[in-house]
Amino acid sequence: MKIIFLDARTLGEVPNLNQLSALGELTLHPDTQPDQVVERIQGAEVVISNKVKVSREAMKSTPTLKLICVAATGMNNIDLEAAAELGIQVKNVKGYSTDSVAQETFALLLALLNSTAYYDTYVKTGEYSQERIFTHLGRPYWELNGKRFGILGLGEIGRQVARIAMAFGAEVVYFSASGQTYNVIYKQLELDEFLETCDVISIHAPLNPQTENLLNYERIAQMKPTALLLNTSRGGIVNEADLVRALDDDLIAGAAIDVFTQEPIPASHPYLQLKKKEKLLLAPHIAWSSIESRTRLVHKVAENIRGYLHQD
Repeated sequence: MKIIFLDARTLGEVPNLNQLSALGELTLHPDTQPDQVVERIQGAEVVISNKVKVSREAMKSTPTLKLICVAATGMNNIDLEAAAELGIQVKNVKGYSTDSVAQETFALLLALLNSTAYYDTYVKTGEYSQERIFTHLGRPYWELNGKRFGILGLGEIGRQVARIAMAFGAEVVYFSASGQTYNVIYKQLELDEFLETCDVISIHAPLNPQTENLLNYERIAQMKPTALLLNTSRGGIVNEADLVRALDDDLIAGAAIDVFTQEPIPASHPYLQLKKKEKLLLAPHIAWSSIESRTRLVHKVAENIRGYLHQD
């Protein structure tokens, strides 16, 4: 059985790729451009893709193709309608990155809230050595204990973030863009109250018609001027140009962002034009990518292939 991984570099160095090679003749392409897909998947029975798009044309050109494994949760890179028509199975992976995303969410939050980089630089540049007292209070911070921590999207990752927030002593509330009510101990709020009362808002919702461009300038303006906004979910939920404007206008205290509408971001991206750069912390879509998370992902892709092989 021929297995083609179109963008293996998206998983980096993981210790268990042998699970995939044990299942068939495995070819790993570091990355694949759109015009290379058709050629590269010829003769394959199984194609693995993280972000590379597999189109109707590509599927029709490969009569041997029986299974597409998405090395991620979202399947928007696969023409699902075409796959169904052509009898090609599509399997994704869920739940592999929950702990990783939750951990990075708080790494970003605490680095932003506590001005970690600022204080590190203050000491290493020698400024602290010139100080006459033992401490430097150039950027004061507040505690999470007793603050209202808002979760936008209470799925598996949102719930894990909520549990950690409670461990810090925060009051957890949530807003459901879909309108779904959950059987949880956290209070559900309507959007206006959610925006107006939360000290931290952390986004963990899927990108869909209900969430796209949900947080624009007008809605960010409803937030507390001391509030912090976190997004480790999907870039399109926050209007990026509006967030930059809101930060420069001091509508909120700061934001930490790990996801973007276009990835990688262009050099002209609004975030890179921000005047008050200290108010924005950026990461290159890494929240999902702990070594444990990527190892679980490979294991579950292998399980999906084994499931296909052993079906009646």
